Amino acid sequence: MPELDRTRDVVILKKGDGYAMTVSPSMAATTWAGGQGVQWFNTGSDELAVDFSDGLAHAFMLWGADEDSDQYTAMTRQQPVYQYGVVGFGGWVIAVRTFERFTLGSGRTVPIVYSAQDELFFSLTGLMTNEDEWTITADPRAPNENLVGVVIQPPSSLTNDFMTVQVKL
Repeated sequence: MPELDRTRDVVILKKGDGYAMTVSPSMAATTWAGGQGVQWFNTGSDELAVDFSDGLAHAFMLWGADEDSDQYTAMTRQQPVYQYGVVGFGGWVIAVRTFERFTLGSGRTVPIVYSAQDELFFSLTGLMTNEDEWTITADPRAPNENLVGVVIQPPSSLTNDFMTVQVKL
């Protein structure tokens, strides 16, 4: 059976809850990848808005701001220009290629090994990881008990480096 051409950062295997929300000015300026962790952002009004997660687990971005699949379509650069994005939370099952690949203090030299049933948290940069970076950095909020999900299938060459996750937000 031929492999799917995966041009998205997140492949949906089971849909959970989703909602279009305003993104913070910093997210719109720097853009984001699908699977990016986000936390609620106070705009001073009644609108729902999100910003990059610093370890808090509120939702994840379902699509990246400017993915390959959006090129040369009506979606090209639409999300960052209009400052919105679609977030997912609830009981999703996804395959994601945006997750922490190296341990926090290693300087990109020591890869993180993921195994089935690993609990996942958002890192300080909002990517899924099995490390509790709040504890590692002695953050006063430690330990991080904001569970994002559980690894169903770890990334490998067989999965084109996608990790399958049962989301529990």
